Amino acid sequence: MSAEPDGPEMSFDLARLTQDWPYQPGQINVRLIEGDDGKPKIQLRIDLGILQMEVSGRPDGFRPEGFESLLEMHEARLDDHVAESGSAEGFDLDSEACRALRDEAVQYYHRYLSLLVLEDYEGVVRDTTRNLRVLDICAAHAASEQDRAVMEQFRPYLLMMRARALASQAIDDDEPKAALLAIDEALEAIARHFTSEGGEADPGEGFEDANEVRLLRGMKAALAPKLPVSAKEELRRRLSQAVEQENYRLAAILRDELRAMPD
Repeated sequence: MSAEPDGPEMSFDLARLTQDWPYQPGQINVRLIEGDDGKPKIQLRIDLGILQMEVSGRPDGFRPEGFESLLEMHEARLDDHVAESGSAEGFDLDSEACRALRDEAVQYYHRYLSLLVLEDYEGVVRDTTRNLRVLDICAAHAASEQDRAVMEQFRPYLLMMRARALASQAIDDDEPKAALLAIDEALEAIARHFTSEGGEADPGEGFEDANEVRLLRGMKAALAPKLPVSAKEELRRRLSQAVEQENYRLAAILRDELRAMPD
């Protein structure tokens, strides 16, 4: 049974909305509007229409069982399990729960991409950090091996997007050193991911070839002219410290970044 408009003046046809805001291939078309409830809403233009999202909370505004999201609901279940049993052992997420978490994460993906275009870097950090928690809870507690592994492929991308937002905010705040630190920490985390995935002592070619690594290194290269003269000395100090601590993964990353800096 199809829904009917409440009166002759009401129409469900979205054609005028989409015609007034044409889709532009190759671009992320986003705008911030005021909703009928007086609160801001994010709208994302896609080829088939318009996605509308809440600025905070779950993007579709739904609150599963009163929680902000399914992730928060399962995290609360985990906390209760640990409080009752003394450990996380025995806490599992079945395939349906993992699928629902993945579907929910896609909503946050659409929003943090939109927030990046809107230069709401704090929102990007919030949503990417949140989706990293989805990866963590699935990796630790999914009952199925496939569900434990399926989202790990997105970890480098999430780490890159989070670092990109942190660095962009730091640059806006005229804190180039903070931007550099955010990028270095993300590069080290991505290196750990590739080391873990490959089961090797170092990240290997997968790390060097990753688009996320190239983008972050490109940001560092663009950031170099904004750094104080002492930036190279700071990198050398951190490199020496990493070698002394036998953190060769970080040392390799810092060495590459030092070589990439202009004389």
